[in-house]
This record gives sequence, C-alpha cells and structure tokens, in this order.
Amino acid sequence: MSKSTILSIVLAIACVVASIMMSGELSSFYDPASIFIVVGGVVFVTVASSSPDRLKNVLKAIKIAFRNQKIDLAGDIDVIVEIANNARRNGLLALEELEISNPYLKKGIMLVVDGSDQVVMRSILETEIAVTKQRHADNRAVLDAAAGYSPAFGMIGTLIGLINMLLNLDDMSSLGPNMSVALVTTFYGSCLANIVFSPLSKRLKALGTVQYMRMELMLEGIMAIQNGENPRAIREKLNAFISNTDLNKLETKTKEPETDKT
Repeated sequence: MSKSTILSIVLAIACVVASIMMSGELSSFYDPASIFIVVGGVVFVTVASSSPDRLKNVLKAIKIAFRNQKIDLAGDIDVIVEIANNARRNGLLALEELEISNPYLKKGIMLVVDGSDQVVMRSILETEIAVTKQRHADNRAVLDAAAGYSPAFGMIGTLIGLINMLLNLDDMSSLGPNMSVALVTTFYGSCLANIVFSPLSKRLKALGTVQYMRMELMLEGIMAIQNGENPRAIREKLNAFISNTDLNKLETKTKEPETDKT
C-alpha cells in the first residue's frame, strides 16, 4: 500500500475536521439528507455515464493508485543490457530461452527472435503504448467526471434546502438553521471533489507518466538489440531516461567494484 497517498488523504480530511472543531461544532456539518443527495447522486450519475467495463477498470485503477509501486528504471536498463550481452555472445535466437518478467519487454524480445521487420515491430510496440495511454485516460476521465458532478450535486442539495427555507419564512427562528443545512451539501460536494476524486485522478496520471517512460525505455532498448548495437552504447542511450540524481547514484554504485580491486 502507498502510505504517502493514504496518509495525505487522511491528513487532508483531518485538517478540514480540525478547522470545523476550532470554529464550531462538528455535529453542525452532519446532515444525512445532504450526504444522500451528494454521494448517491454522484455515484449513480457516474455509473450512468460510463460503461460497466470502464467502471471495472476504474476500480482496478483506484486499487493501483493506493499501491506502493516503485519502478526501477536503472534496474530495467541493467536487464536490457544483460539481454544485449546475451544476444552478442549467443545470437538473437538464444534470447527465446530467457525468462523475462515484464510482459511488454518479453513481447518485444520475442519479436526480435522471430526476425520481425523493424518498422512493423516498432509499430506494434508503439501501438501498445498508445492503447495503454488511452486506457489510462479513460480511467481518469471517469474520476474527473465524478469530481465535476460532486459540486453540481452539492449545489442541487443547496437549492433544495433554500426552497424549503423559503417555504418556512413565517418562522424566522428557523431561517438560520435551514440556511446552514442548505449550505452543507455544497460543502460535501466540494470535499468529495477536491479530497477524493481529483487527487486520485492526479495520482493515476503521475503513475501513468512513469509507466509510459518505462515502456519508451524498453522500446528503445529492444530496437537497439535488434540493430545489434554495442551493449555499452545501449546503456548510454537508455541512461537518458534516468534523472541526473539517480544516474549519479548508479555511476557511484558501478565504480565501487573497481575501487575494491585496486
């Protein structure tokens, strides 16, 4: 589980709750009817605007958002360079016997083993990247839609409360309480949009960006292996995908064995 993601959302909720308790009573912000309007409305409208398959994908994506996924690009480069060394020593056909855990990298290497045309192979691998991006964009679109519906249903609840308030203008003592209840729904809608749905969408976007970079790295590595490029040249090319900080750490690590030998 991603502790930072969960902790950040919990702390955001805690900040809101703490500010309420500092300025008033927490019970004043609890209204079952408002919760029913906002939560129920957002859920059902989101379901109505999306296909069942897309909703299933969104639920899977939300689970991924809370996972502590660490993509090791430097480790991926090591794997690709090792594959290149293997191909250089034993030939491309020997790569078929390798155990490759990443499905995308494995598919690319199998295309290399099969002797696929470069243009065709790049097209296949780039298409998979494009489809992955579109699938992720569809998942984020559902969350973004829910984030947009939340304030809207908050406003609907507020309008309902205002109408009820206007119907009871004869009782002036009830105007204040009725007005506060009417505004609570707007509060619920804003919190749901900005504490739940929007952060989850941004989280998925950030995770997707790293995944696309990883796939692009593997694509360039696969094409370099097919071209028979020198493993050292492949490493230098793929190091462009790593940040300067991580690259410095990697260079320090690779120099350690040399220091031990002297």
